[in-house]
This record gives sequence, C-alpha cells and structure tokens, in this order.
Amino acid sequence: MQNFLVLALSESGGFDPLSIDGGGGVLWTWIIFGISLPFIWKVVMGPITSALGERDAQALAAIESAERASHEAEKVRAEVEVKLGEAQAGAAKLLSEARERAEKREHEIIELAKKETDALRERARVDIETAKDQALVAIRDQVVELSLGAAGQVLKRRVDSEDDRRLVSELVGSTKAGGA
Repeated sequence: MQNFLVLALSESGGFDPLSIDGGGGVLWTWIIFGISLPFIWKVVMGPITSALGERDAQALAAIESAERASHEAEKVRAEVEVKLGEAQAGAAKLLSEARERAEKREHEIIELAKKETDALRERARVDIETAKDQALVAIRDQVVELSLGAAGQVLKRRVDSEDDRRLVSELVGSTKAGGA
C-alpha cells in the first residue's frame, strides 16, 4: 500500500516527502538531524566539549603556574642580588680589615727595625769606644816602651825598672790630659 501511495503522489505531480528529487531531501535531512542531535550531542559533542574544557583548564593552569614560576624566579633573582651585594660588601670589609692589619704590621716591623738599628748603632758605638780605648792603651804602652828605649840609648844604660815605667806612663797620661 505504501508503494501505491508513493506511486500515486508521484504521478500526480505534487509534493512527495519521500522523494529525494524534490524538497523532500531537505525535510528528511532536518528530521534525521533532529532525531540524531541528542545522540550526537551526548556521544560526540559531549566528550569533545569536555576535552576542550579540560584543555582550556590545563592551559590556564599552565599559564598560572608559569606566572607563579616567573614571580618566584624574580624573587629568587632579587634575593641573589641582595646576597651578592652583601657578599661584595663583606669582601670589601675583609679586604679593608686585611689592609689595616697589614699597615699595622708594617708599622710594627718598621718600629722594630728602628729599635734594632738603634741598638746596633749603640752597640757599634760602644764597641768602637772600647776598641779606641784598647788602641790608646796599646799605643801608650808602645810609647812607654819606645820612650824607655830612647831614654836608654840617650843615657847609654838599660832603663826598664818599674819606677821608670810608672814615671813615663804618668808623663804620657798627663800629655793626653793636657792635649785632649
């Protein structure tokens, strides 16, 4: 009977909703689309929509995470710069203290060297005075010997008694006191 109805409508030249040749194709497309839309929405569009939503959420989370990491990196950079400045200040302080200690030690060494130089000079002066006194005593002894020898030759006798030595020694000693 359906065949008859389809055949009758197609022979009459009217609208045949079952015919694909006319406007029936559009109608059936809309009907099939309307019937399959809930199924498509549930089976196809639902997972796609939720996947896109999850992707957007992950992208937002990644952006927020990157911003937090950027802020943390900026904080760490600032802390590192502060610590670097503190380290440079500490190094400058240590260098200054070392320089002060070196200057103090330098002054101590110079003072010690001056004291040692003064002590050496004084010791040298004392040694020179001692050597001078010993040389003068030796010269006096030689002068006494020479004087006794000369007196012996002048007197044509041997002059070497203790009394003669004492007399010449006093004479040489008085000459030194009078001349100096």
